[in-house]
Amino acid sequence: MRHVRRRTVRRATRLAAVGGLLLGGVMVTQAAMASVPPATTTVPGGAAQSVASTGADLVKRLGTARTAGSWVDAEGRPVVAVTDEDSAATVRAAGAEAKVVGHSLNELKSAAAALRSAPRVAGTAWVMDYKSNQVVVRGDSTVSASDWGRMTDVASGIGSFVRMERTEGTFTTRLNGAQPILSTGGRCSAGFNVTNGSNDFILTAGHCGPTGSSWFADNQGAQQVGETVNSTFPGSDFSLVQYAGGKAGAGADIVAIGDGNGVRITGVGDAAVGQRVFRSGSTTGLRDGEVTGLDATVNYPEGTVSGLIETNVCAESGDSGGPMFSEGVALGVTSGGSGDCTTGGTTFFQPVTKALAQLGVQLIVAAPSDAAGNGASPAPSEGAPQPSSSPTQAAVAPGSVTPGSTTPVTGGTGTVSLVARLTDPRNIGPGLLVIAGSLVALVATRYIRAEQDRKAYQRHYSATWG
Repeated sequence: MRHVRRRTVRRATRLAAVGGLLLGGVMVTQAAMASVPPATTTVPGGAAQSVASTGADLVKRLGTARTAGSWVDAEGRPVVAVTDEDSAATVRAAGAEAKVVGHSLNELKSAAAALRSAPRVAGTAWVMDYKSNQVVVRGDSTVSASDWGRMTDVASGIGSFVRMERTEGTFTTRLNGAQPILSTGGRCSAGFNVTNGSNDFILTAGHCGPTGSSWFADNQGAQQVGETVNSTFPGSDFSLVQYAGGKAGAGADIVAIGDGNGVRITGVGDAAVGQRVFRSGSTTGLRDGEVTGLDATVNYPEGTVSGLIETNVCAESGDSGGPMFSEGVALGVTSGGSGDCTTGGTTFFQPVTKALAQLGVQLIVAAPSDAAGNGASPAPSEGAPQPSSSPTQAAVAPGSVTPGSTTPVTGGTGTVSLVARLTDPRNIGPGLLVIAGSLVALVATRYIRAEQDRKAYQRHYSATWG
């Protein structure tokens, strides 16, 4: 598959600002700040996150036998699916909208379990669609007619609330071409910085590499970032890369979004259906979209992953492991999907909350004094990169939700962009000297290399032909 084949480090020729920057010899990862966060990670009170929490709290309060999930509607209001009028009255009394449906969350989960127990078919995926009160099963272009027929028979045996859909493209992991952490096995984007109180780590996708994989900031393998110390894939899709120096460094609370800018991460939360979210990836930059489903299962060619967040945010090869967030709240890391940012598609994310719980680590978040508005996320600063328009851009409350508080991404030298440094009028003279020196070095190197090759050629054929 075109998205699954991995390239070697030698073919990784460019380092992007997203997920990490190599500036002045300093590796600036998605986040940074060596201080240890409080014992419990703070979840900010952003408006969108509060709305999502309202629906989730009502579902938890009423139970899965009387509800069938919750979502945020186009006006930003919480909606809860319920199975009876008494539950609907409770939801309305709490200030949310109620929708009476025919199937409970227990029934939807039972259907998903039946699908998981059937023979595995690579190229299929399913998700609980709360809005339609159905379990939607999708098959990509690699699924044969006979396999799709068998899946359809399984779905028919479960009930009419299981809907079958064919989709274009293929469901694949998004490893190929990812930056900026590189290994001999492939390349991936960093996600979020986390800590166990003693050491700091990069949280990224599990399919990026098994335990023991070494990661570098350059394609020569000279600047080591760290080593994967814990990896889970398939089943789930997350891993920990421990920093070689033990600490993430300054700015660990920031995820890069390109053009020398980043977003401060102020907490961690669970995604909600209908929520507008943002994804930062080294191939396609900052993109936004909508959460379309939760607890999704995807049968990748390499194995099955469950419990994922389904979105209509576009992604492409190279965005794997990158962060998904909204209003400064960390939500997920990029796992895989189908389509691209030209025609649109589906992208799945590993929930951050589940990964943190299983790994026993905490998100490194911004200090209260750094988070604007006591946890509220202000509008992006002037000149900050905006989400790229795409066929998958969300229509949920346009303009009312932001990625979070934007800030320059800085390294140990305070540099935000190599391009900005070279184009600064004060640096034109030194920049030209650097370029001239580089050209001289290049010419000299090529001459020496050619001379060495010529002599080696001569020695070889002298020995061969006497």
